[in-house]
Amino acid sequence: MMYLESFTLPNRLSEDDFYLNFPPQLEMECYSHTNVYPFKIFPDKGLESISFSPITIFYGTNGSGKSTLLNVISEKLGVSGKSPFNDTPFMEDYLSRCGYELSYDINFIPDGSRKMTSDDVFEDLLDLRSLNGEINERREILFREYTDLKSKPMEQLRSITQLDSFKKQLEAKTRSKSQFTTRRTKHEVDSRSNGETAFHYFTENITDGALYLLDEPENSLSAELQCELARFIEDSARFFKCQFIISTHSPFILAMKGAKVYDLDSRPVAQKNWTELNNVKIYHDFFKEHSKEFENS
Repeated sequence: MMYLESFTLPNRLSEDDFYLNFPPQLEMECYSHTNVYPFKIFPDKGLESISFSPITIFYGTNGSGKSTLLNVISEKLGVSGKSPFNDTPFMEDYLSRCGYELSYDINFIPDGSRKMTSDDVFEDLLDLRSLNGEINERREILFREYTDLKSKPMEQLRSITQLDSFKKQLEAKTRSKSQFTTRRTKHEVDSRSNGETAFHYFTENITDGALYLLDEPENSLSAELQCELARFIEDSARFFKCQFIISTHSPFILAMKGAKVYDLDSRPVAQKNWTELNNVKIYHDFFKEHSKEFENS
């Protein structure tokens, strides 16, 4: 499915126009012409326009600008994310010089579209651990209360105002510690490894009919889970009307069928087959070098 057809970035002439009309108020805030992020990144790469497919991938090594590009697109489209990005006083001026075209037969970005990052997964994991920590603290308090109530002589019910405390003590006397505490605490959320949490975060938050921008979703995922996520993305694009724009250097995600891959390490930026990418070649050469060890295993 296609929602976003193309995106244009300011060319060198447009960026030069910005420097010539540099806002005085920004100069007063001690910003310099050499520190104008996200300006001065993509003209040197020869990247002015991007055309999209149902699955489009930005590949590059650290510092190549793939996450920046994802942030720029999401901000221009108004596709929100959970985690903050590296915003600067120049972002608004930069975005005003960007443009995009939507699919002619859709012509809108659907509700539910979002940007998702590995930082989102980390925050989700912390929230989960915090919730389970609060449940454990509550359980410890109830354990002590149970022991205290069970050890005391049974109080006599003398008035209606004592009914709640009488019933609680009676329950402590007649029920097990587990029964007493279970009724008064929430159930813990199942604990998963970081990789399992990351995988479930993406698969549970990607729904039908939306545009998703994924920033290095392979972080924390094992090779097996990266392959599963790649299959999930392929199926979501093919059968469930989703479009994906992904930044990654994972060979398992780069190898997705039908994905359009932009190599942000090349000058100028070029569309390439995943097998042509340097990171993938390093993996290939490594396993080729150790092929005899696999034969003997």
